[in-house]
Amino acid sequence: MYNLIYSLCTSLLLLGSCNQNTKELVVDSEQTQTSPDLEKYAKAYFASGCFWCVEAVYESVEGVKEVISGYAEGTVENARYDRVSKGITKHVEAVEVYYDPQVVSYETLIAVFFGSGDPTTLNRQGPDAGYQYRSAIYYQNETEKSTAETFRDALEKEGVFGAPIVTDITAFTTFFPAEDYHQDFEKKNPNQGYVQAVSIPRLKKFQAAFPDLLKKDH
Repeated sequence: MYNLIYSLCTSLLLLGSCNQNTKELVVDSEQTQTSPDLEKYAKAYFASGCFWCVEAVYESVEGVKEVISGYAEGTVENARYDRVSKGITKHVEAVEVYYDPQVVSYETLIAVFFGSGDPTTLNRQGPDAGYQYRSAIYYQNETEKSTAETFRDALEKEGVFGAPIVTDITAFTTFFPAEDYHQDFEKKNPNQGYVQAVSIPRLKKFQAAFPDLLKKDH
């Protein structure tokens, strides 16, 4: 799996910017409400650049029921995209992953994380730069922390990325769902410029490297 991660990440070529050309897509500022039927699933939190990309990747994984794009961390409670994307609130674009541990393990979700992005760029993922686009794994307990750190250390030991991993493995604090128009953004806006240049290629590279992890409809 480590070799697959290496081949995938060294071939990434990302263009554009996550916060471009979205004004015409904003229909309201309402926050997404989580469905009650998701309560039976475990949750995991990750940040790896533009949440449009990360949401699409995780939603293609077998055992993942739902992925919510949103904002982690932050210095103010009312997270809004127009402020977060400018980096003035210290929020980070992140995703909330609802998954069935009987089908997909937390360790596999960590493998998906490292296999679908570049963990060696500080406060940057592809064309998107700033603290709001940093690479982070938010653990909720000591088991998740140990799992993430062990996986990271194995990648470092094997020199998979050819550069130090700067992903922050940090305790989970807060998560605010993003505005409704951000949810399933790639699926709903397949012809949008950034989606065409960055999101879809990133998703397809991941899927080509990890076909055994995908849902049948992917």
